[in-house]
Amino acid sequence: MNVWLPDWMSGDEAGGAAGPAARLVDLSHPLSESVPIYPGDPEPRIFSATTVARDGYNLSHVHIGTQTGTHIDAPFHFRDHGATVDRMPLALTVGPGVVVRVPGKLPFQEITLADLEPHRDRLGPGRIVLFATGWYENAGSERFFEHPFLAADVGRALLDAGVLTIAIDTLNADRTGGDAFPIHDAFADVGGFIAENLAGTAALTPGVEPLLVLLPLNLVGCDGAPVRAVALEPAAG
Repeated sequence: MNVWLPDWMSGDEAGGAAGPAARLVDLSHPLSESVPIYPGDPEPRIFSATTVARDGYNLSHVHIGTQTGTHIDAPFHFRDHGATVDRMPLALTVGPGVVVRVPGKLPFQEITLADLEPHRDRLGPGRIVLFATGWYENAGSERFFEHPFLAADVGRALLDAGVLTIAIDTLNADRTGGDAFPIHDAFADVGGFIAENLAGTAALTPGVEPLLVLLPLNLVGCDGAPVRAVALEPAAG
């Protein structure tokens, strides 16, 4: 899908009519009662609160956890003294993306420094690193929970390079079902963001650096929030 951008974003300095200058890629799971969630998290419930026939308008009741569906984790998720999602800089949720494609990983296999190495020269402050495993395609099966995850030294390397926001198309940046959370611990300690449970990464154009947008709901005092994750790429032609 192409989107219309204002002149200052589309590069039209002459002030002419803006055109479809960017391709938009949705990187979010549809949010429904069947969306995959971390084991033990609140079960999503979505149902009608009012109807046109009875009340004159439709309105839905939505009961979800802060980590339901495609979401972002603030430091408070793992540190009582950490910033809550409403107190985090929004600038950390929008930035040029470094897409690390790691297809073909096996269940519970680590994403390693060797996977990150080809992208080292593009890492730096303001960058958002997106790990594209394709594992979201297993949603609805037990295999979904046996996803690849980031090795602890990958997290340290990213932080050493100044990267404060990462994203991944698996349920968890750490191992689901494990008893250690080195990636969450490391990013919480420095005030970073972790976006998880993304989808649709196969639609990203290889070799193109997208603008990633991971804006969370402004939930006061919370550990995280659902996001509508999207990528903007230059439109073809």
